[in-house]
Amino acid sequence: MKFKRIILAATVLAVFAVPALASIDVMPIGTKLDGFSMKDPAGAEHTYKSLKGDKGTIVIFLSAQCPVVAAYNDRINEIANAYAAKGITMVGIYSNYTEDLAWVTRHSSENYKFTVLIDENNVFADRLGASFTPEIYYFNSDDVLDYHGAIDNDRSGSNITRPFLKTALNEKLSGKAISEQSTRAFGCSIKRVKAEG
Repeated sequence: MKFKRIILAATVLAVFAVPALASIDVMPIGTKLDGFSMKDPAGAEHTYKSLKGDKGTIVIFLSAQCPVVAAYNDRINEIANAYAAKGITMVGIYSNYTEDLAWVTRHSSENYKFTVLIDENNVFADRLGASFTPEIYYFNSDDVLDYHGAIDNDRSGSNITRPFLKTALNEKLSGKAISEQSTRAFGCSIKRVKAEG
């Protein structure tokens, strides 16, 4: 019985210790992005400046293995296409260390028409404080973070009552203040490289 109690205590400690060990600082709304440079799956280098849209840029964290991303793919592409015509670019970021180049190359070519980039050693995810796939960061035309969080409130897509991202983009494009700048992102956790030592 004593042994079982020790195991239970250790398990509880481990469960509650993980968030503390994995905690990261999230980029605050209103922060200016000072750019980035990353390679696409084919090895070509891209900068934020070369990809940004006239009316802003949607940065979305993606995953080849996440079922939540798979459930959102049609919506992701619909948003990318609709808002590209309005001057807002979408850029996909793969940060999972568990997904090799061949896997990401295949997944991105089968699913997306917009530019996707490889975030080696999850450096960019750490800069922004991204934790999930899919997770959204919308930077306005002045490169300032105007929206961060989820795409909408229903991962299945069958009962969307709050289209967070579309609402934020539409408000911005119409010259209004974004009414809800931060929502809770959800999905699969980004698999980060383990620190040495």
